[in-house]
Amino acid sequence: MAGTDDEAVAAADDALYVLTAVLLTPAQFPSVLGDDYPEACAALGLAPRADGYGLVLGQDGAGARWTVVIDDVSLVAVAIASWDCGMEYELSPDERAVVAALPGWPLAVAVAAPGVPAPHDPAPDVADGPPLSPPDTGIWGPAQRRLGADEIALQWAAWREQINDEEFTTPGPSAKAAEASPQSRETEETAEPLVEGGNVPHSGHRGVRRVLAEARAYVDSPPPLGRVRSSFAPGDARTLRADGPGWSLVARTDDIAFVLLDDEPGEVLPVGRGPELPGLLEALDKMAVRPS
Repeated sequence: MAGTDDEAVAAADDALYVLTAVLLTPAQFPSVLGDDYPEACAALGLAPRADGYGLVLGQDGAGARWTVVIDDVSLVAVAIASWDCGMEYELSPDERAVVAALPGWPLAVAVAAPGVPAPHDPAPDVADGPPLSPPDTGIWGPAQRRLGADEIALQWAAWREQINDEEFTTPGPSAKAAEASPQSRETEETAEPLVEGGNVPHSGHRGVRRVLAEARAYVDSPPPLGRVRSSFAPGDARTLRADGPGWSLVARTDDIAFVLLDDEPGEVLPVGRGPELPGLLEALDKMAVRPS
């Protein structure tokens, strides 16, 4: 899909009404697309470029959906930061920065360009390959598990306040789910919580033990780029995100962790600090990729 011809690139770029944009870099990528940066790139048919890409999602004059891939990551980062601050910013990539124009959108977008037909896939005669479409999150699986982890990272305080540290050694009440939040200012909202919570476990849970063991193995044998990411958190802490086959982990380096598993639909498994977690989180943070 990345190998679109010049005509398709021009058709998408010259008349593109920009709706939103996202980063696709080792430290920041739409996790719904994959457990790591190379996997997310592969979902779009792109090679994992070291500096990453910017993805510009919009419609052409006929209303068709296009995803324009550019190599000017800084331009997209500035646009996103401006929009997040409520400022207007006209994102107009230089044609020389365009890497590819891909038909369709890889993410769900809740807005549409005014004055053009409703969003639809481009006609086959102008698209090189099948159109992109968002991963199916209607049923529990890897995509929804990763979205659930995104939600916890974004609303850490709301999740953390539901957990009493004393409950890590004795069975406690169910952890109630927070309401799902928008994935971005233009992406669709989810009608139901992505995760529902479950009985509060401790690190003796079989699935949690497996996740901690696999995460620990990352320290000795680095996984694909982006499997472990570190981002800002209040104070001197960092928010850690790690993913692996069938699991996601979200943690604060100065606090606890939450685990989500493909084989436990909708459940959120809190993990107390105990004697092992602090050292593991510190080691993961040292090897994690960080936003530049």
